[in-house]
Formats: sequence, structure tokens, C-alpha cells
Amino acid sequence: MKQAEAASPKPKCMATLNLKNIKKVYPHSGGERKNKKKDKDAGEKKVNLQVTEEGVVAVQEFSLDIADKEFIVLVGPSGCGKSTTLRMVAGLEEISGGELYIDGQLMNDVEPKNRDIAMVFQSYALYPHMTVYENMAFPLKLRKTPKEEIDRRVKEAAAILDITQYLDRKPKALSGGQRQRVAIGRAIVREPKVLLMDEPLSNLDAKLRNQMRAEIIKLRQKINTTFIYVTHDQTEAMTLGDRIVIMKDGFIQQIGTPQEVFDHPANLFVAGFIGMPQMNFFDAKLEKDGDKYAVSVGGCKVELSPEKQKALAARGVAAQDITLGVRPNHIVLAGSGDNALTAKVDVSEMMGSEVHLHASTGGRDVVVIVPTMDMKSDAFGIGAEIHLTFGGNVCHVFDRNGKNLEF
Repeated sequence: MKQAEAASPKPKCMATLNLKNIKKVYPHSGGERKNKKKDKDAGEKKVNLQVTEEGVVAVQEFSLDIADKEFIVLVGPSGCGKSTTLRMVAGLEEISGGELYIDGQLMNDVEPKNRDIAMVFQSYALYPHMTVYENMAFPLKLRKTPKEEIDRRVKEAAAILDITQYLDRKPKALSGGQRQRVAIGRAIVREPKVLLMDEPLSNLDAKLRNQMRAEIIKLRQKINTTFIYVTHDQTEAMTLGDRIVIMKDGFIQQIGTPQEVFDHPANLFVAGFIGMPQMNFFDAKLEKDGDKYAVSVGGCKVELSPEKQKALAARGVAAQDITLGVRPNHIVLAGSGDNALTAKVDVSEMMGSEVHLHASTGGRDVVVIVPTMDMKSDAFGIGAEIHLTFGGNVCHVFDRNGKNLEF
């Protein structure tokens, strides 16, 4: 009976994370040792970050609750604080303020090795003199794991990642995608509570990135762990994450599912960052006639959908100047006599099943996606006049400060 109990696998621990008002401040460098050149370089690199008497604030007021086995993606432009946040979770950066909990335990001052976290870096960080097997086994050897257990875990991870045939090779004999799989394998053999990934696909070409995205989705189904993934690529964020955390200048801009942030962006930054090609923006007016709302731009007037009418009325939104957002695939071609915007084609990009028309109207650039079956091959040359319209259900209405007026 005792032998049977000993052989039974240990239940997997929960891996919830709670980040409460996390903050990271990099103190100003010491007085006499800093020179003007360093000050100038630092100023250029941190131009969008808040500088206080304490120092440069890289992350502030970051609060997020992560459920067990959830896949969270932190996304944003370079310098927005996403990698710094990840490194604070890992223990590689000191937390300047706030509290980090893993499974209800405060982790602010816990050493990285004691957090039961594994991290995959952008640069692979493999040992060149070791084989794939030895690279993957190394963290287990450091923990003095029995050889039989090491062998089992390494071969199991290699099978999951489809790199069993490469176990005897050195990293230099592998492609970039294969090396990244080895780096991921080295992390998952530890069976960590939390797996952190810091832009792991950014060194790969476009085709390999697509393949590795699919591999990570498959991997997520096979291992019981919580993922936090950092990227600047919104395509990765949309395809991988259960929820996306969009960051800018150290602040969270919006948290939601990929569909939520695509359909209901909280502000202009999110609207422009999520979606490819990015959303078109127009200087427009929000008009109110009785209890009905409409948007007016360049002589084109469109009544908003009932859902949007209801959201604006519930917030008591008044008629005002706005920034109107419409995605390229939501703009359609119209006839010259219709209630439509007039635009001039600047560039026409053939993309196979569709054509991306880059045009200008009212001093703004606009991108329109037109299915090739809906147009003649020579219909829209450079300088051609086109007429555009859109439905009231696809309008995104932002005030002049960039906030979505529906929320």
C-alpha cells in the first residue's frame, strides 16, 4: 500500500497570480559619476516615461489578477514596461512598490529560485558546449533530481515539442525555431507553476513565427501551467492570449479578451494598436437629434446602431467634436451620388484575395480593404476618385482626449 502511495503522482499546485499596484522606479544615477552624454542618452530612451524625484518610473499602478492555467499576454510598443513587469514577476527586477502574490503568498522579497517560475528569453540562452539533452537536463541536475526522473522529464518534453530526434545535437546544428523549442523544453522540464516568455519569437522569420505560434498553442493544451507572455506583436497577442494587457508608457491601457479589445477599444491608442491594418481615424462630429445619435464627416452622415445609441444615451453624452474610428475592412465602396466620403487613391496594394487601397480624404490618410472579386483589375489606379461609406454599427466614437465615449 505504501509503495502504491509513493508511486502516485503529486497533485499539481494551483498557480494564481495577483499583482496589486506594482510599480518600478529606476533611481537617478549617482551625482558626480554621471556625465552629460549618459544623461542625454537616458533622456532619449526614456522620453515617454515619467521622471520623478525618485527616478524614472518604468511601470506604475499595474494591477492584474491571473487565474490558474490562464494565458496572459502583455503587449505594447518598445519601452512601455511589459518586459520590466515580467522581470519583476520572475524576481529579476526589484519591485519598487505594490505587492506580488503567487498562490496567495507574498513574493516581493522571495529569491527567483524559490518562486517556482521558469522563463524563456528572446535570445534562447542555450549552452553551446552542451547537447540538446544536456541543455534541457541542466536545471534538473542543479536541483539534484534523480537521473531516472531527469531522463523521463527530458524525453517527455522533447516528445511534446517534437525535438526527440535532436537530443544528441549541439545548438549550433539547429535552426532558430529548433533552438527556441529547446529553450522552451528546458523551461517546462522543471514543471513550473508559472511559465514566463519574453518575446520568444522575435528572432525568427515570419514563416517560423507562424509555426511557433501554433506550437505554443498546442503546448498550452499539453502542460498544466500558467503563462505570461510578452510581445510587441499584436498578431501574437490576438492569437495566443486568453486575455490581453495593453500597455503604454508604464500604464495599463486596457485588459480584455482579444475579441473585446478589438471590438471595444477603450481609447485611441488601443484602437490604433490592435488590428492590422490599423484603424482609420477621421475628424468628425457627433450629432444628437432628440434621442438619436449620428456621426458626420466630410458631408457623410451615418446614424449609429441601436447598441451604440443605448451606450451613449446611458452615459448622457452630448453632441461634440470627436475622432471617429472605422476599421479598413468595415469601409465599403459607394456610388458617387450616395451619402459618402470622396477620396483619392494614392497607392493600391494587391494582396491576392483583396486589395488594400491607400487613399486621402479631408487631409487624412485612409486604408480600405476591397475583395478582388468586387473590383476590376484596373479600376483604382493612382489618382482615381473613389467614394466610401460605412455602417453605424462599426463606428468607434472617441472624444478629443482619446477616450471611447461608449465606456
